[in-house]
Amino acid sequence: MTSILLSQARVLNPVYDTDQIADVLIIDGIIASVDDLIHDRPQGTTVIDCTGLVLGPGLVDMYSHSGEPGFEERETLDSLLKAAIAGGFTRLTLLPDTHPAIDHPAQLEWMRTQLRHCPAVQVAYWGALTLGTKGQQMSELAELADAGVIGFADGKPLANLALVRRSLEYAQPFNKPLAFWCCDPDLTNGGVVREGIAALRLGLPNSPAIAETAAIAALLECVVDIQLPVHIMRVSTARSVELIRAAKARGLPITASTTWIHLLLNVNDIHSYHTSLRVEPPLGNPSDQAALIQGFKDGVLDAIAIDHTPYTYEEKTVAFAESPPGAIGLELALPLLWQAFVTSEDWTALALWRSLSTHPALCLQQNPGAIAPGLPAELTLFDPQQVWQVAPTTLQSQSHNTSWLGQEVVGKVVRTWQAGQ
Repeated sequence: MTSILLSQARVLNPVYDTDQIADVLIIDGIIASVDDLIHDRPQGTTVIDCTGLVLGPGLVDMYSHSGEPGFEERETLDSLLKAAIAGGFTRLTLLPDTHPAIDHPAQLEWMRTQLRHCPAVQVAYWGALTLGTKGQQMSELAELADAGVIGFADGKPLANLALVRRSLEYAQPFNKPLAFWCCDPDLTNGGVVREGIAALRLGLPNSPAIAETAAIAALLECVVDIQLPVHIMRVSTARSVELIRAAKARGLPITASTTWIHLLLNVNDIHSYHTSLRVEPPLGNPSDQAALIQGFKDGVLDAIAIDHTPYTYEEKTVAFAESPPGAIGLELALPLLWQAFVTSEDWTALALWRSLSTHPALCLQQNPGAIAPGLPAELTLFDPQQVWQVAPTTLQSQSHNTSWLGQEVVGKVVRTWQAGQ
């Protein structure tokens, strides 16, 4: 028997809406007791002093990218999972844009085989909506559903609206989430920053907000017609938040997420031309960032996604407009969001944890983690005061494409526990 007592942690329980100082006793991977003080514990119990530390359900990422297979020089599955654990994530959901893509049960089985000896993280997989995630021909959704994908998403813009509608119709019997990144490639016109005064000052090709909002409006019309629940990924503009707000008020079955970096930064932060700030969708204007933050306060936006996107040093060491879009984030999201919103008292600790754990799980139709007797111990222990420097030697990710490289960050995950382990 293995027994661990986590003593005097700040226990965040979003499911029960509680934030308290308590002891948590774990026996053989199951939470045995949660109380103000636990004196009755098995002999030989390991006691961990958690004074000043935060304990919450394990974090859940809705969508991120794996380098392996196809781009192992960017990220292997092993380094990806190590980065997830270091960032406090006990559940990871991978987009299907590997090479080959996860558009066939055989590829899904290959991924599972590679990870069968890695129980520290629960890994789920989005099945590709279209073959090769190319947006041209629908995948065999029934085969992927039977094989056990979490849901369907390309993680890329699906410009063919007829194909979007057909996908919604065909996916109805499977009762699995469908996620869409709403973006009209013709309207972006190759833009790499959000349209506005700052884009003009930067002298970079710009992308208008309508490239996102027009695609969201079209998707919402499909949802009105078919009434199938969908998830809207990578929301990045103020107008998008308003469209989603109105759709939810009408009772449409939708959920929505933005990425952690769109909450923390805006187009003005690109003054350094750091290529790790070249992301898709582009960082918004300050008004967009403010609307996203308010969207979480109002419950319009449901979840924060990491969208971890690794690239090699060589791929990112180019001109800003030529850089492939994306940045790593699994190890950085929690501490940076905590400092920006919880330490500043803009959000409660429960609100942040809910957006990174409970709500992502619900959007994926998973049971959310909770800290209560009898439940598996799927937990993240976080030190909000620990200072560390972001460097290749401190990051678990194989790639280091982040604008925080070389900077000090306050807040570090101490440990995670996986359900039943």
